[in-house]
Amino acid sequence: MLRKRTQFRDYHEEARLFKNRAVFAFIGIIAMIGVLITNLYNIQINQYQDYKTRSNDNRIKVVPIAPNRGLIYDRNGKLLAENRPVFSLDIIPEKVKDMDDTILRLQQFLTITPEQIERFNKERHQARHFKSVPILTQLTQEQVAKFSVQQHNFPGVSINAALKRHYPYGEVLTHVIGYVSRINDRDMERLKRQERAANYQATRDIGKLGIERFYEDVLHGTAGYQEVEVNSRGRIIRTLKYVPPVAGKDIVLSLDIELQLYAHKLLNDRRGSIVVLDPQDNGVLTMASSPSYDPNPFVHGISNTEYNALLNDPDRPLVNRATLGIYPPGSTIKPFIAVAALQEGVITPSTTRNDPGYWVIPNSKTRPFRDWLRWGHGRVDITQAIEESVDTFFYQIAYDLGIDRLSHWMTRFGFGDYTGLDIYEEGKANMPTREWKMARHRTPWYQGDTIPVGIGQGYWTSTPMQIAKATSVLVNHGKVIAPHLLRSTLNNGEALNKQQLSALETAPPIDEVPQRYWDIAINGMRLVNHGKKGTARRSFTHLKYVSAGKSGTAQVFGLAENQVYNADELAEHLHDHALFTGFAPVDDPKLVVTLVLENAGGGSSNGAPVVRKIFDRAILGKEAEK
Repeated sequence: MLRKRTQFRDYHEEARLFKNRAVFAFIGIIAMIGVLITNLYNIQINQYQDYKTRSNDNRIKVVPIAPNRGLIYDRNGKLLAENRPVFSLDIIPEKVKDMDDTILRLQQFLTITPEQIERFNKERHQARHFKSVPILTQLTQEQVAKFSVQQHNFPGVSINAALKRHYPYGEVLTHVIGYVSRINDRDMERLKRQERAANYQATRDIGKLGIERFYEDVLHGTAGYQEVEVNSRGRIIRTLKYVPPVAGKDIVLSLDIELQLYAHKLLNDRRGSIVVLDPQDNGVLTMASSPSYDPNPFVHGISNTEYNALLNDPDRPLVNRATLGIYPPGSTIKPFIAVAALQEGVITPSTTRNDPGYWVIPNSKTRPFRDWLRWGHGRVDITQAIEESVDTFFYQIAYDLGIDRLSHWMTRFGFGDYTGLDIYEEGKANMPTREWKMARHRTPWYQGDTIPVGIGQGYWTSTPMQIAKATSVLVNHGKVIAPHLLRSTLNNGEALNKQQLSALETAPPIDEVPQRYWDIAINGMRLVNHGKKGTARRSFTHLKYVSAGKSGTAQVFGLAENQVYNADELAEHLHDHALFTGFAPVDDPKLVVTLVLENAGGGSSNGAPVVRKIFDRAILGKEAEK
């Protein structure tokens, strides 16, 4: 009986515990259901908009669309840079069952190198399987035709077309137009700093050099986009919205391609450059640099072998000699120094000096500074000194002016600074000063340093573009105009705005110099070409117009005392540089021409004949070649 009571009591105790546990469990379940309902409410009601946005971000993608790049024309409407369709052979990996077999069968009628296969495999492993990957680029018409016949045998393989930059004039315009090439990490970092990266998300190429680089913002345009719905694998299901891109603006250059071609032909692969300006506004008609190179391989990706060949070429074809070539200006600067000397009063129009063939610093025992004519020119005034290029006359001017005034005046003509030309590839060269020498050589400026500066030698260096700009300052009687390549921008074939010199940085005019001083320098240059003793008179006979010029011969190395220069005994790279600058016609100048031929010898004998041909071609037309 006792045992039954104990069992009954245990049973009730267990029932009570079970009931308590059941109640607690039920309360727990109710609490958890409450939490779940609360969370569901929070997610479905309170956070609905946030999760909807996230869902749309996964479902809707914005695909950028690259704009077409603007075209480039010369002043007469001839196309200098165009966009050409380029065909590529693309493969969609997920549609190809056996990739190796497909490539093997393609090789039976198309040339596919192991390097191209390796690049294709690398790209396809990095891309989505439903994205097309090119295996061949720049297909020829013959290759396109061969594949088109066999295309039905190659599911997942197709020919696609895209627009790529092409430069029809090749090496003739490389240093002017430049080129575009694939955007690299450095370009992208720069675009991010400038907050322009978003506009390049669909763009593969960017301007790397010349006009293409300087006017990148104008030529590139504005990217468009399309909103598309994608599935979980990223495949596009449908397009929801489309905003077309805005093409880049077409631009017109001041360049005359016919004159550019002619200048390039005259250089004939010799090391040198020719700059032709329109002195009315300093528009660049020609900027030829030789030797040059074809920019088109850079657009599609030049090989390391080809690039290293250019980089290591001793003739330096990668250098734009018109703006980066650094040379002593030689005697081309004598007319500019004459203007400074007249204005500073160190000479007058009637000042005469005797030239015995040498000049010595007064009251010194330094070696004499020689004239190019060993026996001298006799007594000459400033006009004759320019006409005959009398070195001793300008030694004395340099001595009287001193380096401070001399440097100040030549800086006003544009030497020792950027010309303002609208490309980035330009050097300042060097207009020496006392401060420059102390900073560079840690020695003070000596009086003997000034004398060779008077004939464009010594520490003075310049670029052909600087000499051309200084010549235009002389032609325009002190008006300083920055040379420029851009003539206008176009949109839909209509001119939008003409970018004149006001848009480019110009220096203050040299307006304190009387007209008669400018005329003296110009008349001296006229006599250089047409005077009885003019240094270039033999190259400018039987002209149908009147021209003006100034030759220059820049020494590459210094001669020892009493040493005679003999080109036949020197290596070619030690020969003098030939320089010439001039303008025509004198009464109404239509063009300024500056030429530098490296290691060609005398400027009057080697540079002047080339400039004469440029004058004739520009003024008389094509019949001048006959």
